[in-house]
Amino acid sequence: MCSKRVLALVGFLSVASTTSPSIAADSDADSDRQSDPSVVIAERVYVVGTREKKERIPGSASLIEPQQLEELKYTDIHRMLRLVPGVNIQEEDGYGLRPNIGLRGSGSERSSRITLMEDGVLIAPAPYAAPSAYYFPTAGRMSAIEVRKGSAAVKFGPRTVGGALNLVSTPIPEETGGKGDFRLGSDDFYVVHVNGAYVGEKVAAFVETYQSGSDGFKKLDGGGDTGFSIQDYVVKLRYSNDKSADVPQSFELKLGYTENNSNETYLGLTDADFAATPYRRYAASQNDRMETEHKQIQLTHYIEPADNIDITTIGYFNKFARDWFKLDDLDFGEGRFRPSSVFGDPDAYGDVLAVLRGEADSIDDALQLRHNNRSYESWGIQTVMGIGFNTGSARHDLEIGLRWHEDHEDRLQNREKFRMESGQMILTSVDATGTQGNRIGSAEAFAAFVQDEIVTGRWTIMPGLRFEKIKTQRLDFASNDPDRSAGPTGMRQNNVDAVIPGIGATFQATDELTILAGVHRGFAPPGTSSRDGQASVEKSWSYEFGLRYRRDMLYLEVIGFFNDYGNILGNCTNASGCTGDIGDTYNGGEAEVKGLEAVMTYDIVLANGMTMPFAINYTYTDTKFNNSFEDGFWGDVLAGDEMPYIPEHQLHVSLGVEAAKWGATLGMTYVGTIRTEAGQGPAPVMERVDDHIVFDLSAYYQLNETIRIFATADNLFDKKYAVARRPYGLRPGKPFSVVGGFSLGF
Repeated sequence: MCSKRVLALVGFLSVASTTSPSIAADSDADSDRQSDPSVVIAERVYVVGTREKKERIPGSASLIEPQQLEELKYTDIHRMLRLVPGVNIQEEDGYGLRPNIGLRGSGSERSSRITLMEDGVLIAPAPYAAPSAYYFPTAGRMSAIEVRKGSAAVKFGPRTVGGALNLVSTPIPEETGGKGDFRLGSDDFYVVHVNGAYVGEKVAAFVETYQSGSDGFKKLDGGGDTGFSIQDYVVKLRYSNDKSADVPQSFELKLGYTENNSNETYLGLTDADFAATPYRRYAASQNDRMETEHKQIQLTHYIEPADNIDITTIGYFNKFARDWFKLDDLDFGEGRFRPSSVFGDPDAYGDVLAVLRGEADSIDDALQLRHNNRSYESWGIQTVMGIGFNTGSARHDLEIGLRWHEDHEDRLQNREKFRMESGQMILTSVDATGTQGNRIGSAEAFAAFVQDEIVTGRWTIMPGLRFEKIKTQRLDFASNDPDRSAGPTGMRQNNVDAVIPGIGATFQATDELTILAGVHRGFAPPGTSSRDGQASVEKSWSYEFGLRYRRDMLYLEVIGFFNDYGNILGNCTNASGCTGDIGDTYNGGEAEVKGLEAVMTYDIVLANGMTMPFAINYTYTDTKFNNSFEDGFWGDVLAGDEMPYIPEHQLHVSLGVEAAKWGATLGMTYVGTIRTEAGQGPAPVMERVDDHIVFDLSAYYQLNETIRIFATADNLFDKKYAVARRPYGLRPGKPFSVVGGFSLGF
């Protein structure tokens, strides 16, 4: 029989369960399978799975667990990920509505360079055809965040260079009950987060809603709302057969619906205006607005057809629609030009800046706003089978995974044109639908992997192989053919087959010390668009080596990494400030990223029974292009240039105090100077974002078993700092803000 142990499920609770025979020390084919399906599903489908599984991963893996999220009360995914080393972030709106996340220097533009998932399922709107994540799951309703780098390459794709990020939604709890969380704060910020569940012997039901919004912290010239609103709903239904059944199995249906609307813009500020009023928004951004709708269906089936065999199958469907109406081009009578030209040389565009600020009137059609109107669908089915067996003294946990996936993106866009008059934008003309984009991109992809976790003595060895077969297609239609009755005017296709090997290992040198190492293939497909239809796949090799040390209250992890790119890709988006054709993919040739990740945690026990949890994580990243080239994404690059938007140094430190009924945590984040254009040596003022230090504070008091009150302060000392220059001028980080509230269980 399998021995008992406690497994911490990444989610709502820690659950006591029987160890899965596929990872048991004594795997007996005649033994009864008594594993907890939720634990096995987490280990098969999620990128980390359980706290116990994390210790066996031969590479960098991080969990932000429910207790941390509950105590810190973050709603911004960027702030959550500051707790994890090796993560590159470019903030944008201050609330984390449309994150830019990269891993180990992979590039952060719209999180398109990582494998992004919710509950183990690809969640970007069109992960293969158009990977830019203009939809991102509502971070505030998540129960846990997982990040895995390097060793994620075999199980999780298609983008395997940097790694994988998985957001874990609130699971169905073990008992009937519920929870409410209510917050109010600066700039009319609010959160209402409520869930409830019925849990029977075989049937369980769970409902959840997350409502949030704010008037925004930026001040629009002439007045106006610069905030956002989110309405998010989730329903889960589960059926499990009798626990004593010969073939245990369960079904879980998840339904999700989200609306996320924000009065947000790409228009930033000149350096002079930022220095004077960093939270200002120019009058020319008064009509900028993003409206989105996301629908999700996910059905998970789990079965144990025989001892030591488990199969988890997930069918999924996601539909996403968005219209980002925003300033796109300018025309002052001498031809169109991008706003980036103004911020690249503000002295030469003084008359244009006066119009953008609303200080001067313009001619008709001077301000051109585009409806970036797009719809996306993705659907597929994926399955993972786990098989546990022994060969001699070695214990095996073999995983075999398959996935069929399809997605598509539909662009049908046009412009509305305005003049500026007395600080107000007046509509002057509307272009026909389709004149600013009329095309469909689609992808079909088959993926398979096999990975074996082999435990023998003090060694754990994890070899694996992934295969991706991808077919993408883009159909272009005439700008005067919005109903597409005349058929396509052009077509681009890419067919990619990729074999992605990897191997990692850990060695238990002592009871406290584990040594780890891994080598994995990096891969990323070019998508539906490419320059001249010839962009090649991205390939690299990822190496990591490090150690973990755990003794009493001390935990230490140090990992060095090296990513050797044979062909790095760049995806042209408005968000990146690209000067090429939006949507196109560009090859950057050979490049390398190397660095160091370090984590230390230590719980200081005080004489009065209180504890002081201390945590620190540090990331050093060094980047370099190895060849010279010029394109519309990277710009003019010389061999030896550093990559843009990847800081060399990042540091997060936190110190807490915890007592029986209360606790508080002070966190400090340092982000080093960021180069905004590829280059060498000290970056010029107009090509950098300066370093900054920000402090956050959170505190709570447990009134009784069911009620907790709490308060948070972001940017405690009201540091005024910039987070980006792209695409159009400097944009600020979030100022000092306070939020208070209470939570209760019922």
